[in-house]
Amino acid sequence: MNAHEIDYEIYGEEMQYVEIELDPQEAVVAEAGSFMMMDTDIQMDTIFGDGSNQDSGVLGKLFSAGKRLLTGESLFMTAFLNISQDKKQVSFASPYPGKIVPIDLSEKGGKFICQKDAFLCAAKGVSVGIEFSKRLGRGLFGGEGFIMQKLEGDGLAFVHAGGTLAKKELAPGEVLKVDTGCIVGFSHTVDYNIEFVGGIKNTIFGGEGLFFATLRGPGTVYIQSLPFSRLAGRVLAAIPRGGKDKGEGSILGGLGDIVMGDNRF
Repeated sequence: MNAHEIDYEIYGEEMQYVEIELDPQEAVVAEAGSFMMMDTDIQMDTIFGDGSNQDSGVLGKLFSAGKRLLTGESLFMTAFLNISQDKKQVSFASPYPGKIVPIDLSEKGGKFICQKDAFLCAAKGVSVGIEFSKRLGRGLFGGEGFIMQKLEGDGLAFVHAGGTLAKKELAPGEVLKVDTGCIVGFSHTVDYNIEFVGGIKNTIFGGEGLFFATLRGPGTVYIQSLPFSRLAGRVLAAIPRGGKDKGEGSILGGLGDIVMGDNRF
């Protein structure tokens, strides 16, 4: 099944959303929670898996949906179908500050590998599956485990990157070393492995983790400057313990809040 040919436009800078234009009977599938708005006469339907094998029978649908559980995603996705005779728009928003990246799978050899929570939406017909790692080191220390997501087909898919996006074109044999959490995705021609940082001082005092990813070309690599795990870690570290404010920015701490007019108790 060939993917539907959709048109799109991306709006915004730090908090982006993508508006997808659907011709009559065209559809797009999306992860739960990414929907923003849509025109009338667009039919929303919850489906098993990604909708790429809806003609394969009950077992095929269950197998497609079951694979998503291994990546930590829901059994279901949402399909948005234009049932009118005119062009209609549906929009999907990024979950946190960053960039939405359009991936034309027909230009990527029909396959693209991405981290498990990067996928946002895609033209119906694009298969959203799992990519198993065959290397023990990558599976144990890669941050994403043995499994990453793979997008297959010949249509458009959209992934989300946190912070600022870096796009690298690797020549054959060229190697890029990256923090494991900063990888958004890469072409299926890129070889991905895990390498030990090395050195006692780096291991004990470096603060950057014990491993980083090595990406060997040829192919395209997308890197994010702000992985969600890093953002969440900073937020958790800033949460006051025991309900007490840290009093950051003032030597008076809580007394300073009272003096300055913040009288929360």
